[in-house]
Amino acid sequence: MSTSRSTALTLPATRHDGWTVQRQALFLRELASSHSVARAARAAGMSRQSAYGLRARLKGEPFDLAWTAALRCRFDALAEAAMERALNGVEVPHFYRGELVGTSRRYDERLTVALLAMRESFRRPPVHSAHPAAAYKPHDFGPLLERVETGPETWAEEIYALVEGEMAAGEEDGED
Repeated sequence: MSTSRSTALTLPATRHDGWTVQRQALFLRELASSHSVARAARAAGMSRQSAYGLRARLKGEPFDLAWTAALRCRFDALAEAAMERALNGVEVPHFYRGELVGTSRRYDERLTVALLAMRESFRRPPVHSAHPAAAYKPHDFGPLLERVETGPETWAEEIYALVEGEMAAGEEDGED
């Protein structure tokens, strides 16, 4: 018994909301670069509100995970800079009558503590090991971006295509 359904993954050329795969990828790249949702949305030709709407609709899906990973790319750099300032302080110049007469170091660990505390908010909830999302770590921006660009929009679509492919392969084996 053969089925007429195709097991190939097909991506929609355009979406009703304008968020094509290309725009999603451009948005995610710019978000990783700038850490600004507004700037990333402008770069993709979309609004900040529509970006948040897409993320809410795709909660837990590849786009959402890539968004978190993109923010984490920049957050790690910021946390490193804050830690550097906490460990080595910031040089403060001292002037007298318009001339530099010396410098001192100012240490402020409050910023570092706050940033490190915020880092925990970027952790995602655990995913069952059989779920396709389990293959991606929170910092896997590159692989997640590639998944957004080349895979189906949702994990359910991916699972459905895999099951459908296995069923078709089983039917082919039975026809021998």
